[in-house]
Amino acid sequence: MRKFVFISIMTILLMTIAACGQAGNSSEAEKKKDGDDSGIVIEHEMGKTNIPEAPQKIVALEFSFVDALASLDISPIGIADDNDESRIIEPIREKIGDYTSVGTRKQPSLEIISSLQPDLIIADLQRHKEIYQDLSEIAPTIVINSLGADYDGIVSGFITIAEAVGQKEKGQQVLNEHKQRMEEIRALVPEDENRTVLPAVVASSGFFAHNYASYTGSLLESIGLKNAMQTGDERYNKINLEQLIELNPDIIFNMQAGEATILDEWKDNPLWEEIEAVKTDSIYRVDRNMWSRFRGLISSEKILEDAVELLYNQ
Repeated sequence: MRKFVFISIMTILLMTIAACGQAGNSSEAEKKKDGDDSGIVIEHEMGKTNIPEAPQKIVALEFSFVDALASLDISPIGIADDNDESRIIEPIREKIGDYTSVGTRKQPSLEIISSLQPDLIIADLQRHKEIYQDLSEIAPTIVINSLGADYDGIVSGFITIAEAVGQKEKGQQVLNEHKQRMEEIRALVPEDENRTVLPAVVASSGFFAHNYASYTGSLLESIGLKNAMQTGDERYNKINLEQLIELNPDIIFNMQAGEATILDEWKDNPLWEEIEAVKTDSIYRVDRNMWSRFRGLISSEKILEDAVELLYNQ
């Protein structure tokens, strides 16, 4: 009888230990998915995420996030570079090390991201909202509005990223230096500047005007360059020649995509000559990667430096 009782007690103890072990393993799995409880909680566009303190292996799914990390002297291990490393602009390339391409920004490869075993993924609200849960299964993921953000939104996103990577204090220092540089550039724009500008991606498929609320439009407005398109259903608007004539910008910043564009066709139309920017030869071709795709502190400064050099030889 005593032997039976002893065996029964031992059986219960072993079952209890096994159950505790399974609970522990389950808890560890949850920590891997949601972030270590010893980390920090970051609030973002899709909620709150617990992130390990000072994550080291970061995957960035938008160029603006790469800009933010480079500003903090951090190199991501993975970048959604559209399978084209030449899209990484030179000022950023100089600051980051080797990385693994995880595919396109629109459709990053979950398989490649998982293989990198990241401890933080930074995703875009518009592009990656639908795969947020999939990304979160791989590693703690924060979602920031980049593609749909204006300049102020990009700055806000930088602050969130700095906090997420454990560089809040350094982030504030970088931001202060950025604001000072922005003021220096702003001082180069004459107080009586009243010309209107229109940044646009110009491709064979059309003329895509960036209005006052777009990233590039709002950035230029921040130093006193008024956007010619103060309305628009979207921040990025496909317009025809007649609509461009109606806007009649004094200056066009042409973020050209490819060598052949819709302008080749429009230039044969007599109406083209009615546009003020055409009359004064004030159409400037600029780097699309810099002016449209990157959207960050470093690229913002470079864009405005380009603008004042083109307009005022400063």
